[in-house]
Amino acid sequence: MTKPPLTLYLAAPRGFCAGVDRAIKIVEMAIEKWGAPVYVRHEIVHNKFVVDDLRAKGAIFVEELEDCPDDRPVIFSAHGVPKSVPAAAEARQMVYVDATCPLVSKVHIEAERHHANGLQMVMIGHAGHPETIGTMGQLPEGEVLLVETEADVAGLAPRDPERLAFITQTTLSVDDTAGIVAALQARFPAIVGPHKEDICYATTNRQAAVKAIAPKADAILVVGAPNSSNSRRLVEVGAKAGCSYSQLVQRAENIDWRALEGIGSVGVTAGASAPEILVEEVIDAFRARYDVTVEQVETAVENVEFKVPRVLRQMA
Repeated sequence: MTKPPLTLYLAAPRGFCAGVDRAIKIVEMAIEKWGAPVYVRHEIVHNKFVVDDLRAKGAIFVEELEDCPDDRPVIFSAHGVPKSVPAAAEARQMVYVDATCPLVSKVHIEAERHHANGLQMVMIGHAGHPETIGTMGQLPEGEVLLVETEADVAGLAPRDPERLAFITQTTLSVDDTAGIVAALQARFPAIVGPHKEDICYATTNRQAAVKAIAPKADAILVVGAPNSSNSRRLVEVGAKAGCSYSQLVQRAENIDWRALEGIGSVGVTAGASAPEILVEEVIDAFRARYDVTVEQVETAVENVEFKVPRVLRQMA
């Protein structure tokens, strides 16, 4: 039987960003340096495949520092942690390595700088997300007010409307965030914004690639984890940019083939914490069912690299 033809639009950039790459490398190097087990507070990045792979190499994932013994190294995830976490590790004289993405650390520094200047912070982010918890935890209780939507802006009750600054989670939808920022600026004209946008280059680039693909694809599949903020935003961006079927899939086995019956083109991308091997798995699954023509849609070239902490560079 001849396979039906299918054009597969492959987004570029897609998949791992420099912060994720660095975080995974930190866990691998820590195991190499100190031997197994090495403890990791929270999933190092939001991807089950990556976490399972590191677990097999000797990483033990825990939710809180209390779950770690004093005598083994602990790594803090790429999403960042509240200030209280490294302080507690130091109090217990633990060896710890901070794998916080440098672009998240930049937002932490920004928040502290505004706080030192007497400004109260408004954070645009998702309640309960580890990055939001980590960023809000850089400042004393009550110093960071959280907004998730434009509607939330109306309910803000700052200490002094003239002394405000805003920061954002690094993995938000660029377009949604622009709407929230506009609402903040309309209500608080004196509010101070970031020196340079907080949404990271990788999030912005991956969303731009999806926007380029969406109008010409019958379906978009985003390879990523359900708890990955940037992956879920890619699904939303695809739908908003004109693709009526935009779905998140963890692995090729999660593809709903019945929903894709009769399609002629599909866009494929991956969230910043999804490894390329999972994208290849999805492409192979399509090749098994269709006569596939792959077209790469490249909207940016990334060459960002972040160094691992010095403690791991001194491997000797």
